[in-house]
Amino acid sequence: MEQSRTQSSLDGSVLVLNRSYMAVHVISVRRAMVQLYRDIAEVIHVEDGHYYNYDFEAWLEMSEFLAADEEQTQPHEEWIQSVNFSILVPRIIRLNSYNQVPRLTLRFNRRNLFARDQNTCQYCGRQLTARELSFDHVIPRCRDGKTTWENVVCCCLNCNSKKGDQLLADAGMRLIQKPKRPQQSPILKVKLDNPKYEVWRTFLKGRSLSLDA
Repeated sequence: MEQSRTQSSLDGSVLVLNRSYMAVHVISVRRAMVQLYRDIAEVIHVEDGHYYNYDFEAWLEMSEFLAADEEQTQPHEEWIQSVNFSILVPRIIRLNSYNQVPRLTLRFNRRNLFARDQNTCQYCGRQLTARELSFDHVIPRCRDGKTTWENVVCCCLNCNSKKGDQLLADAGMRLIQKPKRPQQSPILKVKLDNPKYEVWRTFLKGRSLSLDA
């Protein structure tokens, strides 16, 4: 059971800041822990509106302290259990030497598209798993429809088959909502709706980040 929980925790996400405390991207917990252990980064822990810096050893000590005091336990905490110690999963890390601000672009891909449309078919309104979904060009490519945020929607396999290469009016179908380019990363928005990532808001301030995790 502990191994299963640790694996789940390692698959979570961590917000990465540069030396100037500006958010630059999001990575997996697994990758973040490697960077902490190798002293490439440090933990930024936010508590009562203040943030504190910890290297790996200091964060390990803090984790031991928190684990010993049940009153310090917070909702949505996750832990990594090794043979010799338990360590609290950090939500934010800061790179010790990286001070660049990368140019951030919103990737148009299947994962972001499904996140934008909340895994909901934009024709029939059913919310399904990614395996049960496809995407559709509202104006078909055979009619010069473009592969853009404004012309591609998430749809179920049945609606995709029904519409085919027809225009909506010809297929007797309607969109639930007009597709548009998101203002920020759809996946990041989903993350922020999860209470365990709420602390990220302190450092985001409208940035549309790329997610490796």
